[in-house]
Amino acid sequence: MKNQYLLIGLCLMMAGCKPAAPEKEEEPAAAANLIPVLFDTDANNELDDQHALAYLLFNGGTFDVRGITVNATHSGGDIQAQYAEAERVMKLCSRFGSIPLYAGANGNFEAIRDSVNQPDYDGKAAVEFIIEEARKPRGRKLVLIPVGKLTNIALALAKAPDIRDSVRIVWLGSNYPAPGEYNQENDIPAVNYVLDQDVPFEVVTVRYGDPSGSWFVRITPEEVRANLAGKGPQVSPVTGRHGDNFTCFGDYSVSLFDNIHMDGDPPGRSLFDLVAVAMVKNPAWGNHHEIPAPILEGTEWKDRPDNPHRITIWENFDKAAVLGDFFGVLEHPELSERREEGRN
Repeated sequence: MKNQYLLIGLCLMMAGCKPAAPEKEEEPAAAANLIPVLFDTDANNELDDQHALAYLLFNGGTFDVRGITVNATHSGGDIQAQYAEAERVMKLCSRFGSIPLYAGANGNFEAIRDSVNQPDYDGKAAVEFIIEEARKPRGRKLVLIPVGKLTNIALALAKAPDIRDSVRIVWLGSNYPAPGEYNQENDIPAVNYVLDQDVPFEVVTVRYGDPSGSWFVRITPEEVRANLAGKGPQVSPVTGRHGDNFTCFGDYSVSLFDNIHMDGDPPGRSLFDLVAVAMVKNPAWGNHHEIPAPILEGTEWKDRPDNPHRITIWENFDKAAVLGDFFGVLEHPELSERREEGRN
């Protein structure tokens, strides 16, 4: 009888014991500090977009790349051509299929704006993706890096004004305070619409021929061959924009430089768009200051000193630091990953 009581007690004790739940795996501190970004590009325009995209995709220790969207500007063909070039670069960076790519607007803001609540409209895939990503809960703002016209970004803000509190826009564009500049003039109404929204807006200036702008971050074909040829992960052959097959981004970079007009002395090209990505990665590589948001009247800037909405102007970039980091990233690429939500 005594043994029976002991057995019953032992069973009751065992019934009340449950295996300890496994501890929840915590995210490494490095992953928690990644910057969530969405890159919007006219990828087939010249050659700076491709280098900026590769730089972003090879900075996995800095960026959580949520996706890539494309738009069509005057050069480089329609949206299909822009999409094809972005796909080409993503394949050369071993990221196509791992990170989403969406086609955006062929047309401009004013032509599309009134149709954004229709079942289908020009740029819908990219615009809806921008809105979806901006609305996801995360511990920090989603950084939108448009390096072409602002059409996709303006349409997203017009369709979903609530996302203004969830995003930070870092745009490569304008010669402010001087007139002109390609990205700006491709859709001036889109620029003005964004300027009039209460949204964090930063302008990485271009300023052709002026060392205070991103134009100054230039590279020669000789520097490309010395620092980029053969660099990047090896992938299955990808047919380039100008023909030939390539198995790494560095060799494609050489081809892009071989097939474009050089300017300046020494002859080279500016990597404008790459500078916008670099300023998000390390703000110490440029100078910035705030101003009341101006407006464009035609192609001329008009300051609005009493405007309470302020924007950020970036200028005076550290060319050596930016290009040095770019070369280093191509030498030792760390592939960007799209992190699970809640792990940003």
